[in-house]
Amino acid sequence: MEIPLLNDIVVIFGLAIAVLFICHRLRVPAVVGFLLTGIFVGPYGLGLINALHEVEILAEIGVVLLLFTIGIEFSFKRMLEIKKSILMGGSIQVLLTLLVTFLIARQLGQPIGESVFIGFLISLSSTAIVLKLIQERAEVDSPHGRTTLGILIFQDIIIVPMILVTPLLTGATGNLGESILLLIAKGIGIIGLVFVSAKWIIPQVLYQIAQTRSQELFILSIVVICLAVAWVTSSAGLSLALGAFLAGLIISESEYSHQALGNILPFRDVFTSFFFVSIGMLLDVGFLFRQPGTIALIALGILVLKSIIASFATVLLGFPLRTSLLVGLALGQVGEFSFILSRTGVEHGLMAGDMYQMFLAGSVLSMAATPFIITLAPRLADIILRFPLPKRLMSGFYPVSETKVVDRKDHLIIIGFGVNGRNVARAARVAGIPYAVIEMNPKTVRNEQAQGEPIYYGDSTQEAVLQHANIKDARIVVIAINDPASTRRITEIIRRLNPKVHLIVRSRYLQEMKPLYELGANEVIPEEFETSVEIFTRVLAKYLIPRDEIERLVAEIRSDGYEMFRSLFRESSSFSDLNLQLPDVEISTLRVVERSPLVGKSLAEIELRKKYGVTVLAIRRNSQILSNPNVNMPFCDNDVLFVLGPPDRVAEVAGLSQNPEEGDAS
Repeated sequence: MEIPLLNDIVVIFGLAIAVLFICHRLRVPAVVGFLLTGIFVGPYGLGLINALHEVEILAEIGVVLLLFTIGIEFSFKRMLEIKKSILMGGSIQVLLTLLVTFLIARQLGQPIGESVFIGFLISLSSTAIVLKLIQERAEVDSPHGRTTLGILIFQDIIIVPMILVTPLLTGATGNLGESILLLIAKGIGIIGLVFVSAKWIIPQVLYQIAQTRSQELFILSIVVICLAVAWVTSSAGLSLALGAFLAGLIISESEYSHQALGNILPFRDVFTSFFFVSIGMLLDVGFLFRQPGTIALIALGILVLKSIIASFATVLLGFPLRTSLLVGLALGQVGEFSFILSRTGVEHGLMAGDMYQMFLAGSVLSMAATPFIITLAPRLADIILRFPLPKRLMSGFYPVSETKVVDRKDHLIIIGFGVNGRNVARAARVAGIPYAVIEMNPKTVRNEQAQGEPIYYGDSTQEAVLQHANIKDARIVVIAINDPASTRRITEIIRRLNPKVHLIVRSRYLQEMKPLYELGANEVIPEEFETSVEIFTRVLAKYLIPRDEIERLVAEIRSDGYEMFRSLFRESSSFSDLNLQLPDVEISTLRVVERSPLVGKSLAEIELRKKYGVTVLAIRRNSQILSNPNVNMPFCDNDVLFVLGPPDRVAEVAGLSQNPEEGDAS
């Protein structure tokens, strides 16, 4: 029996593999490869796909899973942190885009209803494409990544009122007031359900499921939670994607979020590919070739207009110009929900014929250009920042105290006040080292300034901000931010402003090391390698390698830029002949309890080494560690003994440390 959908899936993935392989060779983003695949297999291309509706359903599942994983990686706490970006940034971006597009459409002779509807379509951006690219670039936690996410969340919510208002644009009123009130009531109910589920229901359910240790049951439960919440929001008139995001937020509040994310990621990648393919299938290649200039101009106009408006909205939030430009360039395309909304418009006669195809072609081209724009965005922002723009615009309008850094010399400058920045500042404070912190999160700056922290608001990619921190007289600078592009720019500026300063840069991945060294960094600390150092240090310690040998190896690895890890076949001459296996000896800890035979007796009296072959290496008494204890020192109750010896002999000594009465009772 022939199954059309199965044939179509094989065709889509088979061609996608070939296209993606070529795109990888040409360094073209995978999203573009999927769009090209959709163009080839779609009804306007080679016409290889028959089950168009089924492919669209798979595409919707892809968007649902994408938003679900983003919700898991986020949390309610982080949502509250970007509430200003969601409510203020999102509303400004949507309203301004709607207004400007409406005015342009009116100038081109469109009726009022159609002009408003076109404004609806253009004001939405692609959550699926933008968030996928930002995730791949590890920029979700950067200032521009968080702001972009906030505006996209607002757009996903505002699509619902847009769908409700669309019939009004043609004069069809219906029971709009009743519908809006009902929608608000449903929305409040869903928010309450989400809160209760995240706080009490889901953690308990997942706990019971995790206790079964059944991988299949756990995966099915996660999928059901995702689809069930998405279905509830869809039934209430909200979008499936928003429901999936809320489902992810619910699970993010439990201790099972990481396991859930690991299980869902493979499904997400498969189904998300259907979404990008389905978007490519919408493009009428013949129509594109008939009017290439007009369509290209429309796509370019959309990208420029939306980028400028989104940048302006971010500037009004108080962010520096560079962050605002990165947000604007990321949000320049038309979104997937615009296609859903456009179908509603077609049903009500607001869009038809060439106008609809023009919209589809321009929108798909804007989506295809997005991966390239986001990649080039840091360079484009740097070019724009070279123009003589107002200082206040460059540094941001947020009203944060601008107290000048006290004239210091040989001080430490910390850029970024995340986990790493806080730890460096804490160590500097304990050691009495003068330091200053530069941070771009205004809320963090205000809170920490209130507690006396020498922290200042500013974008460190601006020379004026670094000079404000007296960069020329600093001895050390530590860059500890999550934005790779900004890190490279800051490194280059610091090295130019102060050639003598010792520059330590934190990076996330290996491929970021070489460019940072070339830009002038003295030390680059990649997180993935430092994690490896910590792991193998503890492994070697368990194998009883002397501490000085471990420290020498760690120093050797760090001094040659982690070459040992980067070159897997390199042998370390210092350790190549070490025998790390001590199978007949173990180190254990024993607690001396009250009424134990050991209490009040010394090592010399008990003769552990002579009678049992067990050596006491150290004693922990209260909060002190007594290494190489004196043989005449008596044991006290609650002492913790660190002993070395064969496992069976250690077990015998363990019996001595216990209360003999308890041993008899057992």
